[in-house]
Order: sequence, then structure tokens, then C-alpha cells
Amino acid sequence: MATRARVRAPELVGKGGWLNTGDQQYTLADLRGRIVILDFWTFCCVNCLHVLDELRELEEKHRDTVVIIGVHSPKFVHEAEHQAVVDAVERYEVHHPVLDDPELATWKQYAVRAWPTLVVIDPEGYVVAQHAGEGHAHAIEKLVEELEAEHAAKGTLRRGDGPYVAPEPVATHLRFPGKALLLPDGGFLVSDTTRHRLVEIERDGETVRRHFGTGDRGLADGAPDEVRFSEPQGLAVLPDGRIAVADTVNHAIRALDLTTGVTTTLAGTGRQWWQGSPTSGAAREVDLSSPWDVAWFADRLWIAMAGVHQLWSYDPESGTVQVAAGTTNEGLVDGPADEAWFAQPSGLAASTDGERLWVADSETSALRYVDRDGSVHTAVGTGLFDFGHRDGAADQALFQHPLGVTALPDGSVAVSDTYNHALRRYDPATREVTTLATDLREPSDAVVVDGDLVVVESARHRLTRLRLPEEAVRVADQAHRTQRAATEIAPGTLRLDVVFQAPAGQKLDTRYGPSTRLLVSSTPPELLAEGAGPGTDLFRDLVLADGVTEGVLHVSAMAASCDDDPANEYPACHVHQQDWGVPVRVSAQGTSRLPLVLAGMDEQA
Repeated sequence: MATRARVRAPELVGKGGWLNTGDQQYTLADLRGRIVILDFWTFCCVNCLHVLDELRELEEKHRDTVVIIGVHSPKFVHEAEHQAVVDAVERYEVHHPVLDDPELATWKQYAVRAWPTLVVIDPEGYVVAQHAGEGHAHAIEKLVEELEAEHAAKGTLRRGDGPYVAPEPVATHLRFPGKALLLPDGGFLVSDTTRHRLVEIERDGETVRRHFGTGDRGLADGAPDEVRFSEPQGLAVLPDGRIAVADTVNHAIRALDLTTGVTTTLAGTGRQWWQGSPTSGAAREVDLSSPWDVAWFADRLWIAMAGVHQLWSYDPESGTVQVAAGTTNEGLVDGPADEAWFAQPSGLAASTDGERLWVADSETSALRYVDRDGSVHTAVGTGLFDFGHRDGAADQALFQHPLGVTALPDGSVAVSDTYNHALRRYDPATREVTTLATDLREPSDAVVVDGDLVVVESARHRLTRLRLPEEAVRVADQAHRTQRAATEIAPGTLRLDVVFQAPAGQKLDTRYGPSTRLLVSSTPPELLAEGAGPGTDLFRDLVLADGVTEGVLHVSAMAASCDDDPANEYPACHVHQQDWGVPVRVSAQGTSRLPLVLAGMDEQA
């Protein structure tokens, strides 16, 4: 058995307490003898949701030896609310214990720097591995198998049922609905996200006409009682009258024919897109990544590809998909479509004059738009770490993780300001932001009906009809920044080390050139005098500029490892990737080395 670095695991502490345990509180001592995987996540983060899905198979296969514990570590103020975490655990079908850590106490104890991060603790209570980002399930399973064998031989492995206790189910017509579409007869089609189906509802917004989907997670075409979805979200009408559906966790675009009731697949393979995969081609042959919303604009179906921070498009004439805007880098950068940066775009709406595609860019808490010439602009929002509830001039107004956007008849835009529990309005003519309504519960979409707005109140599991007020609601200003403490760094040269150790039985595959990639930038750009830009080494010396004392380092790393078997002509390969946004403050007492663990253990720690 290979020798591993081991560090005693810090205790699990969270002011919000434990969920999914039947009110039982746990310590690491209670879990001794089990392999514990800590999943540091926050429910706004699409990469965290990807990891939840990656872990499902491992969780089932090793349920008598492995205990997965979600450590909920909030980015946004709303995510620190206990009830919001309770809702998210149900919404995303988290079937393991969750520690609610609103003050990031456990996050700090484990020196976590990014969402998502996975930490593996052996049966004797020692940390043996850390992984940031997605794509690590294969490596963790190999490690789990090693730990099972090692600790079974030592007598330190304890098998049996885990601490998970399922909550009681709740009966409602809808459960965490995502998006809604107004039908020609005045009824609605709603994506019933957590129940993996679509629901057709009468004009009253309550009476159910019929369901499309078995209610079980899956990817299958067919009639209403045969079709399967997986957390569907966005809906849009295609020119032939069918309804396009963003089938988010299936990484697919589906099409529902309301006349026949039959659903087919338009785009996607069911597999998640990874760096290096095709970005255009026959729609059924190209992988997608968490499509969250869809809208018809400029003779194409546009797709908010939240999982890779891009906009894609589908052309029904040619049956092809392609990237339409964004680089896959996460952030807020305007400009030509192929240079713009997005951050989890989650809502789309074409303007009433057809000249703009409005985008709710959730992780930057921004309202953005794409012109017909392909240029990307920001109407409201400043970046990944600033958010709040502030009305007024657009250049200082604030949202908090908006998921929906709706074009209004007068040319203005209604924004479903999800984590502020509010409906906001942006007027392009005056460049002013106002509040239309408050006391909603995680609104995620809205549709215009006879001059009113019908809002999808996702966390109240219903549609709510609102009169458009003649005057805005007055709300006290609230401005926030992400609460993560800044890392103190020394002036001058900063050594950036992305730690990556290939999983057991694998190696970096260099047959076709470098298999690693590193991209570095900063906010503000003036923070770095040298070192920004792309490269293939997972280390770099960054030179800090004089006179800039704080900012954010944006680091994106990727490594591809393959089976280390010379006899295998076609080895299985796995991509590991993560984006970090590291708040930093320049100080004479700061560190001159910044380690970011992609996979493994930092031996210099």
C-alpha cells in the first residue's frame, strides 16, 4: 500500500446544525471506522451541483463503508439562512447528512479555498486527500477501494448503515418549480424541477391539467407516462410550435409536442461537456453542460449553458449546436461574443423589439444582454463578489443571484432577483433599477399575462400573480460582499502552485502535448504586473504591482490523467478542473506562496 500524507482532521462545526440525520448531532469521533468524504458546497454553485451528481453512484456503491457529509458553506447572504439550506437539500435530492456552516467555521479549519472541494478522511480520522472542482469521482473511488482494503486488514474499518435519515415527503402540486411558459389558451407549462417532470396548469395557476414525466430521474423519450427528465428548467416555444426544454441535469435540450404529448431529444448526449470536447456539430452528438434556460432570438434557440459559463445556440434548420458567446472562464467581461466572460447564466429573454437577448448572469448578480451583432454588455452588476439589494442608477444598483429575466411590453425588464426574494425592474431608457415586489420566496421566473406578472415562487412551490405597481416599492439599501476572508500575500513575487497528484494507477498523459492548463487573471487587472494569461505549467511566479493593495486572483486549472498501462492502446482518461477566485490583501506579513489543491495533498503545507 502506497504511503500517504496524513493530517488529523479538524472537528466538524456549524452553527446551523445537522440536516438529514433525524436531528442527531455528530462529531468525527462518532464516524470513526468509516471513510468520510466532506463535500464543501454552496447551493448557488452549478459546479457543486455537478459534484452532487458525480457522487451519487459512489454513495450507493459504498454505502456500508463511506459516509458523505455535505458541509454547506455559503457565498451569498441568502445561503446563510437555515431554511434556505433546508430547501436546497430537498431541491437537489441530497441523500446524505449536511452540516449547515453559515459562518464558514469548518471551511476555515480545513483551509478550503473554492467551491466545490472534497476532503477524504480515513477511518482513523486523518485527512488523506483533497480535491477541488469537478471530475474527481473516479479518483476518489480508487482511493476508497484502497482505504477499504487497508483498514479492513488493520481492523479499523467499521461497516454498517450510515447516519442518513430521509426527511418526511411533503404533498404539493409543484415542488421547487423552475420556469414557466404562457400557453396560447392562457394556461401555463411549468418545469416541476425537483420532481423531474413538466406540469400543465389551468389559467388560474393552480389546477393541474396533466403531467409530462414519470417523476423519476432519467433520460428517456416518449409519451407523458414514459418520458423522463432530470431537474428540467427553462422552456421556450420553437417556430414549429413544440416546446424546447432545458433538461438541466441530463445535459440535454428536449422538445415537447403538446398536441401529441410526446417528448423527443433535440440536443445533447446525456454526457457533461468537458474541456477539449467539441463545441459545435450535430446537436445529438455534442455534449452540453447544465443548460438552465432557453429563448428564441435572432432565428435560433439560445441556451444559457450555466455549467460552462457560456451561451450556446441551436439551429433547427441544420440540427446543429454551437457556442454563441463566452470563453468558459467565469467572471464578468464584456465585449465581442468570443471574448466575453459569463458566470452561470441562468435566465434568458428576448426583448420585445427583438434587438437584445437579456441574460440573468446569476453568479455575478448581473443583468446583461447580447446585441444582434454578438456584442455582450452589462446593464447592472460589477462582478463575482459584490451583491445586495440596492435600487437607483444602474452603475451602483445591486442584485443577489438572479435566476430569471422577463421582457416587459414597455421595453423594460423584470428581473427575478432570487436570493433577495424580490422582483426588480430595469429601464434601459433611464438606466434605473426599481423594486416591483418583495416578500416572494426565491422567485426564479415570471411571465406577462394581461398586463400582470405571474411569478414562479420556487421555494413556495407555486405560481403567484402580481399586479404591476404604478410606483416602485421602497426598500432600504443593502450591499454585501462575499464573506470569505482575504488571503494575506507579501508584496513582490508570489509563487502560485496548483497541487495535482494523479490518482493511483494513472499518470499525466503527454502523448499529444501538455495535459495541464493554467489561466490566471485578476480583479482589478492592475493587481498583476506580470504573470497573467494562459500557460501549460501548474505553477507560476506572479509579480504584484506596486500601489495595489487588494483584489481577487482568478485561477483556472485543468489536468487530464489516463490509465498508466503501456499495454492499453486506448487508456481511460479523466479530466480534473477547477476555477478559483481568491480574495487577496497585500501585506508585509503575508505569504509568498499560494498553494491551490486541485487533487492530492500539499506536501509543503
